[in-house]
Formats: sequence, structure tokens, C-alpha cells
Amino acid sequence: MKLEFIGAAHEVTGSCHFIHWNNKSILIDCGMSQGPDLYENQEIPVKSSDIDYVFVTHAHIDHSGLLPLLAKEGFGGQIFATDATTQLCQIMLKDSAHIQEFEAEWKNRKAERSGAPKVEPIYTLADAETALSSFVPCPYDETLQITEGLRVRFRDAGHLLGSAFIEMWFTEDGKETKLVFTGDLGNGNRPLIKDPTWPTDADYLIIESTYGDRNHQEVPDYAIPMAELLERTFKRGGNVVIPAFSVGRTQEMLYHLRRIKENNLVPSFPDFEVYVDSPLAVEATAVFNRNVIECFKEDSVEMIKRGRNPIGFAGLKTSVTSDDSRAINFDPSPKVIISASGMCEAGRIRHHLKHNLWRKECSILFVGFQVPGTLGHNLLNGAEEVKIFGEKIQVNAEIVNLPGISGHADRDHLTAWVGHMIHMPRRIFVVHGEDQVTDEFAAHLASTFNVEATAPYSGDVFDLDTNMCLVQGPRKRVESVKKKAPRAISEAFAKLLEAGNRLVAVINKNKGLSNKDMARFTEQIQKLCDKWDLPNK
Repeated sequence: MKLEFIGAAHEVTGSCHFIHWNNKSILIDCGMSQGPDLYENQEIPVKSSDIDYVFVTHAHIDHSGLLPLLAKEGFGGQIFATDATTQLCQIMLKDSAHIQEFEAEWKNRKAERSGAPKVEPIYTLADAETALSSFVPCPYDETLQITEGLRVRFRDAGHLLGSAFIEMWFTEDGKETKLVFTGDLGNGNRPLIKDPTWPTDADYLIIESTYGDRNHQEVPDYAIPMAELLERTFKRGGNVVIPAFSVGRTQEMLYHLRRIKENNLVPSFPDFEVYVDSPLAVEATAVFNRNVIECFKEDSVEMIKRGRNPIGFAGLKTSVTSDDSRAINFDPSPKVIISASGMCEAGRIRHHLKHNLWRKECSILFVGFQVPGTLGHNLLNGAEEVKIFGEKIQVNAEIVNLPGISGHADRDHLTAWVGHMIHMPRRIFVVHGEDQVTDEFAAHLASTFNVEATAPYSGDVFDLDTNMCLVQGPRKRVESVKKKAPRAISEAFAKLLEAGNRLVAVINKNKGLSNKDMARFTEQIQKLCDKWDLPNK
């Protein structure tokens, strides 16, 4: 049995690991990279059509985002994930596909004017739907027989709704080998979802190291510093803009904002409004509400049983259409704006930054890890000017980082998690961390537990029967070559697409029209299409 490291090796994002066992090809996660690459990521060593199974630790795009590309390239196997992860991927992968299509359309409109060749989206909505049809929802803590010689169990990782570390038992030539893939581990202080489950043993452990070189500060009552920021920003007449991932972090922010309102922690502005400007976040919140019993902590479950919503309150407004989104920045009253993406690389958050960054009365509150090279990371590290939609924007707003709010376990939590193992692994592989952090954390684990620990590079191949490295991947750094992050489409084209979506919604609402009215409506739409459906358009 061989284990090859593809993505998130000496890097934080793009998780992907390949196992060749008993003539089977297996992936654990298939994530999209975010931010610049430091090393050349190697390709999956087999054709997508030859992959038998994929096991997904959780729904974040850096762990699941390239599944539609697998489908596009011919993958026809099964994708195993927890039930909640399956539900979240239903919205997140479709949303990612829309971004890929929009970006390609935007580039092609520019290419048409300049004579440059057209580009294809990485994948389409149809590819995402094909991938989603291959998902097999799995319960927590139940050992599943995938095929002869392979058993798998998903256990709660406490990182995101539905997140899991995956235990895998492989039998080959009468010998059983147990692998544990952590995915991303939570730090045990999430306000809604349960704490991580403890492991028991493994022959090989593949562990993340996002915060493997440091500890979070002592967990504060997040409502207190948030309320203080809101109070002083509102007194200046400004908005508090929170870049937050639509899934997980947005719901946690709503939890804390509910507490702020209930306890009147912003006395000067007790009726302040909170806008969630993300259709994806609205859908994700519905998924959270459907998975209360299996995934939520007991106190949140009890609150819901008493008829109280832990992430709902008076003054909470959701924005779905682009018209709703634009209207937020034309409202002069101080408010909280929560929007995606969490690292400010794409999505509606860039519009809100464009409107608020230059205003010294406003504040930008970061509540999650920012990958180096992203706009969020640059802002958090003192950028005085940034470019958004090709326009230079002065950074005059107050930039605040709320420490300790992280979905990732820190060094001590990761160490304690490993320390709960009754039997230590033959080798620990450290992945999903910044370049030097992976090496440092591997050395830390080796000295702490007297176990062999390695920080592999992309392309490294290990024989798990002999515990030997068979192939070393290239160590060539590509710091000067930045990965092209998903870019926001042109605002004009976004408006056009939104108008198209509105037209579809209007059609659905008029299902009961008389035949005569429907015929007239159809004729009007056909005339509109005939006018604009021009050659090469």
C-alpha cells in the first residue's frame, strides 16, 4: 500500500492525498488551492476515471473544491462524507461552479475585445451536479464496510458542521493497517458545534498543522470585544464590515451578535441592524438548522427546544439579490455587514470593502485565518492601499483582528489530541500548514512522543508496508508564480446575471397565469432573446 501527498504539503490549502491499495485508487479530500503556491503541486498519479473512491473530511472548498473537476475528467466512483458535509457540499460546490463560470465569462468578454483566445471554466454547474450525484452520506461513529478489505469510520472533528477525521482500516495479504486523516481539527471552543472526538490509535496519522507553531490566546468572551468595537465604530458613524466564510464562521458571528443584543452590550445603539450579505450563507444557515441534534452542542440544542434560535435575533436582515446588496451601502445608518469570502478574495465582500475601507469612521473585523498572499492577509498586515476591481483604495478604516476565533486547533490542542492515542503511530505525517510550520510541528511531535514524524512535500510517495519513502517530490519553490485566485466578475455582468435569475423567479411565480397571458409573456421573452442573441455574443 502506497500513500502519495498531492496538495496541502508544506502549504495550508488544497488538501489532497492519494492511496494506492489492492489495485484500488483512493483520494482523501480533493481541495482547491487558495493564495499563492510555494511549491509545484504534483498531479494525481492516475486518470480521474481510474479513481475508485473519494473520502471527504469536510465541505470547505480547500478540501472539496476540485471534486467537480474530477467529475468533468471522468470520475465515476463514490464520494463518501458525513450527512451534514454532503448537504453543505450541495450548496458550496454549486456556488463554486458559478464562480468558475462567471470568471470564464468575464475573461472571455475581455478576450473578445482584445483578440485573445477564449478560456474554459475550470468546471461548470453541470460538473458540480455530476459530482454531487456520487455522494454517499455517512453517519458519525459507524464503521462502514466500503469494499472487501476496507473499513471506514467518520468521527467528529469539531471544525465545521459535519467535519470529520476519518479512520480507515486496510487489509492486504492478511495484514491490517489503520490510517487516520484528521482533515481540519477544531480547537474545542466552538459556540455551536460539538468538540472534537478523541482518537484511540493508528498505524499512520496524517495531521493538519495550520496553527502548529503557536497557541491561541485564552478564549475570551467574544461578545465583549465585539461589542466594544461596535460601540466605538457606531459612535463615529461608521459600519463594521466582517469578512466571514459563509459556512461556519458566519453562523458563529450571528451567535455572538445575538448575545450582544440580548445583553444590551451596545447601549448607545441597542437596535443596530446586522446584514448577512451572502446567498450561500443564508442557505448554509438552513443546513445548520437541519442538523441540530447530530452536530450542535447540548446548550444550543436545549435553547432550540425552548423555542429560541441561537443564531437569530431582531434586526437581522439577509441579502440575496444584488439589488439588496447594493442598497446596504446606500443606507447611511451604522450597521454590521457580514459578507463572504472570508479572505476577501472574491464575492460581495469586495464591494463592501470598496465602499468602506477608505472611510476612517468604519471598521473591518477579521475573525479567521488569512492565507498569505490574499487580500485579507494584506489588510491584516498593514497595507495602506489595495486594489479592488482595478481601483486603488486607501485603507483608512480601523482594521481589527479578533484573536482566538479560529476553527483550527492550536499547537497545544493538536498535541493533546495526539496524546490521547493509546498506541502511537509508526509515523506521523504533518500537512496543511505553512512551509516552516510543518517542519517545526513534525519535530515537536517527534520529540514529545518519541515517534517518527515527517512533513512531506507534494509528490512524496511512502510505502506503508515498510514505512519507507519511495519517491521524493520536487522541492522546487515557485514563490514568484502566484496561483490565480478566483476573481470577482465584472459588476455589469453580475447585474445582468442577477436580472436573469430574477426573470426565472418571476416565471416560476406566474405558473398559474392563463394560457393567453403566458403566451404573451413568452412572446415578450422571445423578442428579448432574439434582440440580444447575436452571433459571437
